Amino acid sequence: MQKQLTSIYAQIAMLTVSFAILFYHTIAKLIKDWSIDDNYSHGFLIPFITGYMIWQKKQELSECVSKPDNWGLLIMIMGLGLHLVGNIGAELFTMRFGMVLTIAGLGLFIFGREVSSKILVPMVYMIFMIPIPSIIWNKLAFPLQLFAAGLTANIVDLVGIPIFREGNILHLPNTSLEVVDACSGLRSLTSLLALSAAFAYIGSLTKVNKWILFLSAIPIAVFVNIVRLTSTAIMARYIGTKAAEGFLHEMSGIVVFVVAFVMLFLVSAMLTKIEEKVLR
Repeated sequence: MQKQLTSIYAQIAMLTVSFAILFYHTIAKLIKDWSIDDNYSHGFLIPFITGYMIWQKKQELSECVSKPDNWGLLIMIMGLGLHLVGNIGAELFTMRFGMVLTIAGLGLFIFGREVSSKILVPMVYMIFMIPIPSIIWNKLAFPLQLFAAGLTANIVDLVGIPIFREGNILHLPNTSLEVVDACSGLRSLTSLLALSAAFAYIGSLTKVNKWILFLSAIPIAVFVNIVRLTSTAIMARYIGTKAAEGFLHEMSGIVVFVVAFVMLFLVSAMLTKIEEKVLR
């Protein structure tokens, strides 16, 4: 048994070093993107959350029998192939997805199917740390900009403030506001989906309620974004243009994300209470 464990640890050490050498540039570029792209600053947290997800299963994993599976080699080859193709075509998403696939194949090869099935969700969760390709991001962001601008204009009009919408530009009596990419709500949506996925997995809810909690991030993200845009428009009307930019604008982004986090927590607590009442 001791020899078997020593052999497994030696394999893990050797493969980890090889992995680090092979994917060094991919990992370094990914970390750099997290540092400069506000849309994916949450990427720094994903590896730690993934680690916690796996650690939470430590009791179940300790009861599993590690039986190396050669199918893991095939998945690793597929991952390495995607990484190579992405590298040749300078397609970052393909390279990074190939890296995640390689990690999954590595786990299957070393620990086998029983262990891999237990950590499948954490493996898939790592995709949240990979930035969406710009071509897809832009196609999602612009319709959301128009949607957010339209809804904000309707709410501001109901408040009694004269407003005219022209595409994603809101014209107020004293200024004009542009609903840019950062205000589309896609940034908060990606972050909240990553957060709600972690909440759902770690929590003790039923599968149906886990999905409800996960998907609740969508309406919450839309709601807090509209609240932010509406409050910005109102402040710009009564306080001035400076209220819609600079420190106040940045602070409003932080505040609404905190509000979104609290709302997500409340949804989780509500679903937990409902389950407790049903089980009584």
